[in-house]
Amino acid sequence: MGKSSLQSGAVYDAKSLGAGRVIVLGFQHMFAMFGSTVLVPALTGLSVSATLLFAGLGTILFHLLSKRKVPAFLGSSFAFLAGYFAIAPNGERELLPYACFGVALAGLVYLILAALIKIFGVNRVMRFFPPIVTGPIIIAIGLCLSATAINSCSTNWVIAIAAILIIVACNIWGKGMIKIIPILLGVLGACALCVILTLSAGWVSDGFYCIQGNPNLQLFSVASIENIKNAPWIGLPVHYQDTVFSIFTDNKLDRGLLITAIATIVPISLATIVEHIGDISAISSTVGDNFIKDPGLHRTLMGDGLATTLASLFGAPANTTYGENTGVLTLSKVFDPMVVRLAAVFAICFSVSPKLAACISAIPTPVVGGISLVLYGMISAVGVRNIVENKIDFSKSRNVIIAALILVLSIGIAYSSAGAINILIVTPNVSLTIKLTGLAVGSLAGIILNAILPGKDYVFEDNLKAAQAKDSTMIPDPVDKKEKKSEKKD
Repeated sequence: MGKSSLQSGAVYDAKSLGAGRVIVLGFQHMFAMFGSTVLVPALTGLSVSATLLFAGLGTILFHLLSKRKVPAFLGSSFAFLAGYFAIAPNGERELLPYACFGVALAGLVYLILAALIKIFGVNRVMRFFPPIVTGPIIIAIGLCLSATAINSCSTNWVIAIAAILIIVACNIWGKGMIKIIPILLGVLGACALCVILTLSAGWVSDGFYCIQGNPNLQLFSVASIENIKNAPWIGLPVHYQDTVFSIFTDNKLDRGLLITAIATIVPISLATIVEHIGDISAISSTVGDNFIKDPGLHRTLMGDGLATTLASLFGAPANTTYGENTGVLTLSKVFDPMVVRLAAVFAICFSVSPKLAACISAIPTPVVGGISLVLYGMISAVGVRNIVENKIDFSKSRNVIIAALILVLSIGIAYSSAGAINILIVTPNVSLTIKLTGLAVGSLAGIILNAILPGKDYVFEDNLKAAQAKDSTMIPDPVDKKEKKSEKKD
């Protein structure tokens, strides 16, 4: 592949870039997912090391089941946070396995839908998920995550903006390899700036090194630096007492809590399945291949579901296809799934080394915020592009209503004081509350409205361009396309 191809076209065969560049690209994908992936165990009390291990193993399992065609990384799912908090509100170690059991069963719901798609065909299922539904859902995914990025940036806007500027400069004006690793360079550059400021003007305030002690200008966490010093080089990422199996062997099984966990958490899978379809649509649009058709939605659902179940059984968070890595694909234009699998291998290696994991965990919050701000924006932009490319007719009232309710419900509920819709279920033996996130409510509303409102104008089978990128910056060069087609024939 020539120099021009690297700078202006999509790359489908990363081997043409050379081993060194491929390794750097793999690290970029790992850094992109790391902040959000370790945030879930940090919030819930689950193991960070186990999270990294099963993010890597889950990604590899997903790639095997999807014929190694889809460049998706599976990281920790935020959708199940309400479920974890409902069962273990303070991260109680003895209660978390019950929540994990509910999440493990939720993963099996993916397999049921995958079986239905295999039996009845993807067209019958996808008619419920046209671009007027998936497009706004993709937009809502990015916007609902945006608060996390803003909160992280607010700890030190100077560092966050520095990270953003590095990414923009590398992506717009960079040449060669610099152009396709802007995220990694943003992390390294912003972290280097943090090190310089910590050594020259870092005063400790409220547990953080801050610029001249200003709490609004945070740098490194004091605890994170201590963790690096104290963490061993090698350690087991999984402990038996954190697994689901432990609750069935310690003679202290709480059947009522087990049933509550199932009833509370399993319904969340309906929303995460819709998110999965939206993510696969986003990846398809980014790469220019219809992954819903080939390798098939049933395969991607099966991979995601099994990865979630496997992770949960061993005390790790639920997995999900990661929008952050879709943002990396959009920026780098390197679409070879092998690079993502390499990132998964790196995650597995870091999981067995507490010291290396501690080094990554020490990345300052504002750096993560700046990176996330760009990546979450990319997710929403992909949703907008999905709508534009499919030429959704917004002169039709049905389309306006569907899109409006998806966006308003998803974003409005997410940023409301409650943060979710609480559904109280009362039976003679148990009373429990099921929390539906804004994204879950918005997604379900969009699916139902699209199914019942007249005037459908989308046929999945005949609209294969629904998952193809049309933006000029995303069009692969002719050499890449020819190589890709010849590989498919082989």
